[in-house]
Order: sequence, then structure tokens, then C-alpha cells
Amino acid sequence: MKDFLKFTLATVVGIVLSSVVLFFISMLVVFSMLYTSESEVQVKENTVLKMDLRGTLSERSQEDPFSLLAGDDNHAYGLDDMLASIRKAKENENIKGIYIEASSLASDGYASLKELRDALADFKESGKFIVAYADAYTQGLYYVSSVADKVLLNPQGMLDWSGLASSPVFLKGLLDKVGIEMQVFKVGTYKSAVEPYINTQMSEANREQMTDYLTSLWGTLTEEVSASRQVSVEDLNLAADRLMALQTAKDCVECGLVDTLMYKNDVRDYLKQMTGVDEDDDLPTLSLDDMRNVKKNVPKDKSGNIVAVYYAYGQIGSGLMSWGSENIDAEEVIRDLRELKEDEDVKAVVLRVNSPGGSAYDSEQIWHAVSELKAEKPVIVSMGDYAASGGYYISCNADTIVAEPTTLTGSIGIYGIVPSREELYRKIGLNFDVVKTNAHGDFGMVSRKMNEGEKGLMQAYINRGYDLFLTRCAEGRGMTKEEIDRIGQGRVWTGARAKELGLVDELGGLDRAIEIAVEKAGVEAYTLMNYPAKKSAWEQLKDFNTGNYVRTRLLKGEAGKAYRQIEAIDQLEAVDALQAQMYFEPNIH
Repeated sequence: MKDFLKFTLATVVGIVLSSVVLFFISMLVVFSMLYTSESEVQVKENTVLKMDLRGTLSERSQEDPFSLLAGDDNHAYGLDDMLASIRKAKENENIKGIYIEASSLASDGYASLKELRDALADFKESGKFIVAYADAYTQGLYYVSSVADKVLLNPQGMLDWSGLASSPVFLKGLLDKVGIEMQVFKVGTYKSAVEPYINTQMSEANREQMTDYLTSLWGTLTEEVSASRQVSVEDLNLAADRLMALQTAKDCVECGLVDTLMYKNDVRDYLKQMTGVDEDDDLPTLSLDDMRNVKKNVPKDKSGNIVAVYYAYGQIGSGLMSWGSENIDAEEVIRDLRELKEDEDVKAVVLRVNSPGGSAYDSEQIWHAVSELKAEKPVIVSMGDYAASGGYYISCNADTIVAEPTTLTGSIGIYGIVPSREELYRKIGLNFDVVKTNAHGDFGMVSRKMNEGEKGLMQAYINRGYDLFLTRCAEGRGMTKEEIDRIGQGRVWTGARAKELGLVDELGGLDRAIEIAVEKAGVEAYTLMNYPAKKSAWEQLKDFNTGNYVRTRLLKGEAGKAYRQIEAIDQLEAVDALQAQMYFEPNIH
């Protein structure tokens, strides 16, 4: 018996020690993968850049050490790196073309996809070719791929071309069942962020704005695809009404959406013909990751002038749960903008905003920091997929605002939500009592509903927040508060419509915003620098939180778009009472 216990204990100790050793070996592997200096990639003649679009698209790339360790093949692409790779491919004489393998690329909206598409269109100006292939095109990736010289499809493949739809999720029925009442206060007829908590369907105002938004967005998509494919907008709409995903691949050719049907195994030989590579020779290809290490043939700038691009993306609010810094922390942004203001080498700043908004208080603080920066040097805003509500708040005082036609912006409105669990607690048999020194000493306790006096005070608080929002927008855009109010009221607009209304100055992407910044700075030579600096592997590991990782990486991957509803419910008590945030997740398909 004594020997048995001895051997058992030795086995347990051995397992524990082995686990510890394996853990440290794993960490060493991760760090070696992240820190190993990668040599410069040499580009061979007749090389093709292969863009394997499979994974997620975000504003900036950020290596995830845990994904590397787990061997996760769901690649996270940064729009910044993708655009830089396409520019380098255009300039490199040894790269003859781009091959797009369109699988499934999840993005937050069509503005990022448009920037990607525009970069590809610019690449074609060099006279080089673009070929796209897919077994099954999603509608978003078909929009990107339609710019190609040749669009290929598997003979048994499919192409999703069906138009746009919005189907938001409403939570009121569920909340009623569990006994939670959302006490809602808002300003703005179209401020529909609160609707999921108080309605079971869209309000007429929300339906109106979503119809206008989708119509404008679809108009942009069809016009651009029409120009590239030489198919009329009318025919594209007829094809969408046929639900092309359920038609044959041959039908896609007949409709003009696709050029040629081809199996994936035959694409390489097709590319060899395009590049003039002999059939028996290997076709040189480079991936997007390889392109990071391709030297750019541009002389180093020695002027000392800097044009800064500052990225502000995610929900606005300090202390929000995230992994990978996918939120805008007001304190960090204010500190960074102050440093850019004080840096004499920085001649202009492009503020890249991709945010649906968030805390109205934090938005005001960032607005003030932008205003102080603007007093010292030009500030140009470049809007991404979203720059709505708080995202517009922090943008409105820039010297120039540039947005994509497909950007979702506006949503100038304020709301607040205070949940009451009085009915829930009653259902489960919990009772509360209170002793207080003043009339509103227990204000905000979720165990009871607000009384009418408190509701009046809360609504007045929301009204003041909206009035301040109108003031900031009016001052920044050179309009009256009444003019802003008429196009405000929480209503969302596409970038194209926002330009017509005066909320945006120009239509274009980040490159156009940088051009304007250089013009306003009055510099000829400069270095473009991105801020804030990307986090190192050690910084990511230091900030690692198991709960946040499970939520924003694993749960988000499984739940997809439904994750935003889960996240919004969970954060109701964590966010500020005053919210400048666009409408709830619209579930645009």
C-alpha cells in the first residue's frame, strides 16, 4: 500500500511538472514566432500576389499570440496592411498581377470593403491584371471581386447576389418574461438604439431611415458593379430578384456576373498563362503576410516632417470588456492626442474613426482633445464603416471630414437606459426596504422603478446632453443648431447622403484624407506614421484576461452577429447613463 501511494504521488507530480514545462515551452514557441526577425522577401519575376480572403477584416492588424499557439486558421486581416500590400504590389515591377481567392471575409460594413475595392481598382491602373475565384461568393466579396479583369466561379459553385435586408433583434418579449423593465429616456425621433428593449418591431421612423440607408447603400454597390461588369443596374436588380445563390453557375455567366467557370485546380494554369510562365515551371506567388516583408522602393524621407494617422475604432467608453483593444478608451485617446499636439514634428493629423459611438461623456472629452489639437495643426477625419452618434461627435470639429459613400454616419441623438428588476425580484420572492435621508437618496436602484418626478429629471438630463451635442455639431460644421436638429434626431445616413446634407465634406477613403492633410500642412516631404503603436506580444499577454478572451474571441466567433446583442445586454449596467450611440445592431444581410 505504501509503495502504491508512493508511485501514485510520483505520477501526479510528474504530470504536474510536465504540464508546467510544456506551458513554458509553448510560451517560448509563441514568442519565437512573434519575435523571430523575418528576413526581407525577394520578389521573383512573374510573381502573383495571392489574396486569400478567409477570416475577419478589421481596421488594423494585430497578431494574437494565443491564436498562433492554438493554430487558429481564421485569419485576422488589418485593412491597413491589405491596402499597403496592394500599393507595394502595384509599384513592384516583378509582380504581374493579383489573384483573389474569395472565401469568407467578415467585416463590420461595406465601407472597408469599398476601400479594399478602390485599392484594387487603383492597382489595375498600372496595367497589371486581377483574377478572382471562388467556390461560393458572398455578396460582400463579390462586390470586391467584381473589379477584377476576370471573375471565375467553380462550375458547381454559387454566387450570393440578392440585395440587402435589415432584421434587428427585439428583446422586449424576453425581458417581459423574466421581469426586467427598461426605463428609456431619449431625444431623437429616429434614435432607435432603445427600440429592442421597448418594442417588438421597428417603429415607422426606424423603418423609414433603414429603408433610406439600405437604398442608398445598394445604389452604390449596384452602380460600381455595373461599371466594372458592364451590366446595367436594372439587370443587376433583376438578377438579385432571381436569388442568384439558388441559380446555377451557368446562370451567373449568362447574367454577366461571372466570366468563366473553372475548377480550383485549373486556376494555377490559368494564372501561368496570364503571367507567361511556362506550363512546367512553378508559378511564383506571395501571400499578404509575405508582402509585409517586401521592401518598398521609396527613398527615406529626411525632412523630419510627420503626418500622423491616429486610429480610433470600437465602442467609446472606458472599462469596456475587450480583447485586442477594440474599444476607444477616452483617457488613452486624450493623452495620445495631446502628445501629437505637442510634437513639433507632427504637421497634421488624420483621425481615422470607425465607431458606432458609446458614452456621451467620453465623446465630449475626446471632442475637446480634438478641438485643442485642431488649434495647433490641421485635423482631418477619415470615416470607416461607422462614424455614428459618438463616432460623429468626436469627428464633427475636424477641419475636413472624409467618408466613404457606404459609411454609416450621423445618428446625432442621445439616450439613457435604466433597467428595473422590481418585477423580477417580486417573481422570485425577494423583498427590499429602504431608509434614506433625502427624497432621491435611493435613485438608480434597480430594485424599484423610477417615480414620475425622477423620470422628469432624467429626461431633462438627456435633453441637456442632446442640446450640447447639437451645439458641438453646429460649431464644427458651420451650421445652426436648428439645421443640425432637422438632420439629427438620431437619424443615420450613408456617407453619400451625409455629404448632401453637409455632415461630410468629401467622399473617399483614408488615402484621400491623407492627401488633404498634406495639402493643409503645406509640406512636400513627410513621413507617414500610424498611432497608437501596436501592442507587442508581451503587452498583450500582460493584459490578458481569460474571461474577456473567451467572450470576445471564442464566443464572438461562435455567435457571429448575435454576439453584439449578447454584449449590449451584458454592458447595460457598465456603461454611462448618457449614451451617444447609433441604433442597435441592424443585422444587415
